[in-house]
Amino acid sequence: MTSSTQTLPPGAKPLGPPMVGEHVSARTWMAVAAGMLGAFMAVLDIQITNSSLKDILGTLSATQEEGSWISTAYLVAEIIIIPMTALMARVFGMRAYMMGTTALFLVFSTLCGSAWNLPSMIGFRMLQGFTGGALIPMAMTLVMAKLPASKRATGMAIFGLTATLAPSMGPTLGGYLSELYGWPSIFYINWVPGLLLIGGISYGLDREKVKLDQLFNADWLGIAFMALGLGSLTVFLEEGNSKDWFDSAFIVTFAALAIVGLLGWVVTSTMRAQPFVNLGLYGQRNFVAATALSACMGMGLYGSSFLLPLYLGQIAGYSPMQIGEVIMWAGLPQLFIMPFVAKLSIKVDNRILCTFGLLLFGGSCLMNAYMDASTGYDQLLISQIVRAAGQPFVMLTLSNFAMNGIAPKDTPSASSLINMTRNLGGSIGIALLATALSAREHFHSQRLGEAVNSFSSATQLRLDLLTQSFIAKGIDASTASDMALKAVDSIVRREAYVMAYNDGFFLVGAVLIGCIFVLWFSDKVKAPSSGGGGGAH
Repeated sequence: MTSSTQTLPPGAKPLGPPMVGEHVSARTWMAVAAGMLGAFMAVLDIQITNSSLKDILGTLSATQEEGSWISTAYLVAEIIIIPMTALMARVFGMRAYMMGTTALFLVFSTLCGSAWNLPSMIGFRMLQGFTGGALIPMAMTLVMAKLPASKRATGMAIFGLTATLAPSMGPTLGGYLSELYGWPSIFYINWVPGLLLIGGISYGLDREKVKLDQLFNADWLGIAFMALGLGSLTVFLEEGNSKDWFDSAFIVTFAALAIVGLLGWVVTSTMRAQPFVNLGLYGQRNFVAATALSACMGMGLYGSSFLLPLYLGQIAGYSPMQIGEVIMWAGLPQLFIMPFVAKLSIKVDNRILCTFGLLLFGGSCLMNAYMDASTGYDQLLISQIVRAAGQPFVMLTLSNFAMNGIAPKDTPSASSLINMTRNLGGSIGIALLATALSAREHFHSQRLGEAVNSFSSATQLRLDLLTQSFIAKGIDASTASDMALKAVDSIVRREAYVMAYNDGFFLVGAVLIGCIFVLWFSDKVKAPSSGGGGGAH
């Protein structure tokens, strides 16, 4: 028996065609590649609506606040289904479940593009999230179940690309498609990767026997608590800032429901011999360190993807397509860096690689913490490339930490939990940053207002100059004076927002660099090589 052969629990069958030595057939690689395509598509759809939201809301006659539910509905459904994928894969088999959920995802994506009002869009987005969310953890499970130990670094490298490229490319692709073909095209485009995924999985995975008895005997009380807890927590995080947090009875209600649901989930899991997802994995030091880092990485990934497009649209006045041209530089270089990182992860302590990645990613955010109102494409290019260089080092090594020492039977649970945590981290990060932006903008407006007042000679001189320039254009003195006041007020507000965005990037950078201390609580890990099973040393 080779070192890459997995030890399966009694009575379990391999998930696909047997592996001979270290050789992986083209059929297996096709299945893995199809799984990665699915994960990329599902993560992409979280943010692809952001750059097109104004057009969508205009068509559906909805306000900006109402439109926030278009993203929230998808995130709530996705966070609920991710922990359930381990159960669904056991019941239907990986092949049938991935093909079925992808087919439904394509149907609901088409319905999103055909939505006739806001309630229909929110409903279809939720159904899209329920079906697409499963594809994220299933991609990681495929790598662990189908590839021998020596090939997993390559598999995890590809998975890492899907997790980091998709948030960067979501606004970019959404902006291009909306501008060229209209916003419904951002949903219809899913048919291309979706059909490729179904074909790849159909060819690459063997049929498995359906075990409906496991569905009937599942821990449905635990599932209900999980859905209540995670769903309510996501609503709390996504809608909290727009509703002034605990000043809103709506938010207080969802906070209470989240606590009840999460506590109920933990209690029912400890009382079941076979819970639908194994929360006991949090008792393993490497896994709990990896999930904590995954949450922070989610904050960094989604937080930076939230801040930069907002800044470019509000301060620099960029169109969605121009914003996409800036953001793509945080994604494209990763295609060339990730294979190099995969090879290094076999030879070098992954804690060192992850530290290097966190320093680069956090450093890129700190580089963006010193922007001014004139900052644009040229000034942001270097920080985007530094970010692209750092993210692969973190994403690949995090996967190695999370899966180190995990028994094959717990692989689907571990995959579900690590991906669930990253998505939650993203929601927490965006909620924190949205709140921080509002608070810091008010703070900086007040501080700037103390300096820019009618008693300041510099302010008075600026007002006089502006008033004279407006009068010179044929505007009467009274109107010109009002226009000058508004112009100065607009400059103060703009500068306050720029300073608030800088604070947001500083916060993200500080969190990422602070994660380095958590990282070194984990054991030394290297990715498995062909010489052995890898793991902790």
